[in-house]
Amino acid sequence: MLKFDLKGVKTLLFLGAHSDDIEIGCGGTILTLAKAYPGLNILWAVFSAGGKRRQEARSSAALFLKGVSGSKVIAKQFRESYFPAEFDRIKTFCESLKSFRPEVIFTHYRDDRHQDHRVLSDLAWNTFRDHLILEYEIPKYDGDLGIPNLYVPLNPVICRRKTRYLDQAFRSQKGKHWFSEDTFLALMRLRGVECASKYAEAFYCRKMICG
Repeated sequence: MLKFDLKGVKTLLFLGAHSDDIEIGCGGTILTLAKAYPGLNILWAVFSAGGKRRQEARSSAALFLKGVSGSKVIAKQFRESYFPAEFDRIKTFCESLKSFRPEVIFTHYRDDRHQDHRVLSDLAWNTFRDHLILEYEIPKYDGDLGIPNLYVPLNPVICRRKTRYLDQAFRSQKGKHWFSEDTFLALMRLRGVECASKYAEAFYCRKMICG
C-alpha cells in the first residue's frame, strides 16, 4: 500500500454543493489536517446556502476550521437541485476561484447520483486541470457509494468531534432519517476496515502525478 500525505501543502480548496456536504464528506480529514498543519490556507466554498442554511454553513465552517491560520468561507445561493440549469453561472464562479491557486481540491465524487454534486465534480475537473483533486463521498438513499482508492485514517476522538459538530451546526437537518451520528460513524468505520484502521474517510483519486 502506497502511503501519501499532504505534508508541505499550504493551500486547500473545498467545494460543497450544499451547506453540510464538505463536513460530511471530509470533516474528519479537515480536523486532522488542521491539527497537524495549522499553517494551512483554506478556501471553503458552499454553492447553495440560502436562508437559515447560510448561517449554518458559516457556523459549521468556523468549528471545523478552528486553529487554521488562514481561511475564507464563501456561501453562494445557486438554486438547490437545479445546478445543471445554473451551469453557466456556476462555471463563471468556479473560474473566479483560480486566483486562490489551490494545490489540492476536495470536491464531490464524480459518480454521485445527486445532480448538484455531479455538476461540481465535473466543473472541478474542467476548471482545475493540473491539480490534485480528491473526491469525497456522501451517504444517501440512492446507494451510490463506490470503491475509493485513497484513505485518511482517523483518530476516534476526531470522528466523535466531527459528528458532534455536525449535530451542533445543522439543526435544520435533524428531521432527515439519514442525518445521524450512527450513519456517519458507520461509513467511517467501514472505510477504516478497508485500510486497516479503526475509522477513516475515503476519497477517489483519479489522477496523481508523482515526481
